[in-house]
Amino acid sequence: MTHPSPAPGVLAVDSGGSGLRVVLGLADGTGAVRSGPVASEEPVRTGPRGIDAGHLLGQLLPMARTLISEAGIEDLGAIAIGAAGLATLGDGLRAELPSALKRELGVRRLVLAADAVTAYTGALGRRPGAVIAAGTGLIAIGTDLTSWRRADGWGHLLGDCGGGAWIGRAGLEAAIRAFDGRRGGSPALLVRAERMFGPVPGLPGKLYARADRPAVLASFAPEVAASAGSDPVAADVLRAAARHMAESAAAVCPSGEGAQVALTGGLFKMGDPLLVPLREELAEQLPHARQVPAAGDPLHGALLIATDLANDELTLPRDERLLFVATE
Repeated sequence: MTHPSPAPGVLAVDSGGSGLRVVLGLADGTGAVRSGPVASEEPVRTGPRGIDAGHLLGQLLPMARTLISEAGIEDLGAIAIGAAGLATLGDGLRAELPSALKRELGVRRLVLAADAVTAYTGALGRRPGAVIAAGTGLIAIGTDLTSWRRADGWGHLLGDCGGGAWIGRAGLEAAIRAFDGRRGGSPALLVRAERMFGPVPGLPGKLYARADRPAVLASFAPEVAASAGSDPVAADVLRAAARHMAESAAAVCPSGEGAQVALTGGLFKMGDPLLVPLREELAEQLPHARQVPAAGDPLHGALLIATDLANDELTLPRDERLLFVATE
């Protein structure tokens, strides 16, 4: 038998390229998880108005009601939603979600945050510094606790320098150079590329028309990391990626003592072939910032933001694009 909780609940949502993740906590200041997480397998669609608010609600509401029921929560104190693309594609969410979530779940306090902000909060909490969030793409975000700064995150055609798609593309370029007989080629990466994608002449046809081209490029990044120990060309690709990452972090990290820098995202699972040069680059470009491990992931960050909002303790800088707050 489920007993009602004496404290209001808080709902945290992470909306990204692999779907929604949702967790329910308590607004008691502990940040403890009460129920979940649960996940969908379908990313939220985008349309003419940007991120599709109706599609997000269609996935979120059934999961939220199930978590609330299972936990015996009678009242929701706040909801925090971290969403990929919010800064540029979030107008529909900002316009529609406050009233919809009040009507459907009775919640009157809502935060809509860019996924970079929830990644930052999950990693560093309420401390000043910078976070590099790297997966298929890459973005750095920093704050001195008065405003936010972001660098890169421009997508695989214009930026995301050092991210998974960038590394994979650079590795495939080195493979193609070896195939052509040009300088800077990597025979080792050529072998790996043909093992993964087939003969090089067919590679453009397998990439250029793909809607998921960034993910396909990023799928080759682990092959670059696996070659780096014995192949200087692969090692140079990762060194260049590390330099780009550190440059983005340096662009957003506040000056002065007390700043911290952390890493979050699946790309760093590649381990030492990337992390060793990245730590060296960060020490050189950000000598004043202390490198620390990330405390949690973006879903954890959304939970911290929701808890702070429910308790009138949200001190992170508010921003119309990056950290939008709707309350009554």
